[in-house]
Amino acid sequence: MTHKIKTKKMSVEISIVKSQLKDDRDIFRVGDTVKVYQKIKEGDKERIQIFEGLVIARKHGKGLNATFTVRKVTSGVGVEKIYPLHSPMIEKIEVVRSGKVRRAKIYYIRKATAKQSRLKEIKRDVQKKEKSSQKTQVENVENKEKESQTVDNTQNKEETKSTENK
Repeated sequence: MTHKIKTKKMSVEISIVKSQLKDDRDIFRVGDTVKVYQKIKEGDKERIQIFEGLVIARKHGKGLNATFTVRKVTSGVGVEKIYPLHSPMIEKIEVVRSGKVRRAKIYYIRKATAKQSRLKEIKRDVQKKEKSSQKTQVENVENKEKESQTVDNTQNKEETKSTENK
């Protein structure tokens, strides 16, 4: 009897955790330059602050405890911020450019000079799944248009043959 109660509690906990996870947060990797739009509350007002920098680490998987570290250099001083991936205080995360790295954590960037820390840029499709599904819908419409044109062409050919035979 206690086993059933535990599984019910666990399923409730799992559903709560899943409701807190954000779907659009898995579009970047280590080595990408990102803009993090963070909500800042000052008294009664709320504003959005943008922090643009290089992602040097992602930790704790993809779950609710997942974090990522963003680093930027401002007037010669390196600034790093660690953000919870699924935080409600993060409005959105935008990928500016993708860098090619061969490590999971690129902490060596901290010691590198500006020229040494440049990463080779790669072209990667970082669009959301929704946009790719929209592309397939557009392709489906184009295919249907082509099919209708070929059907029209075959009907026109048949009509011209029947008029020639008469």
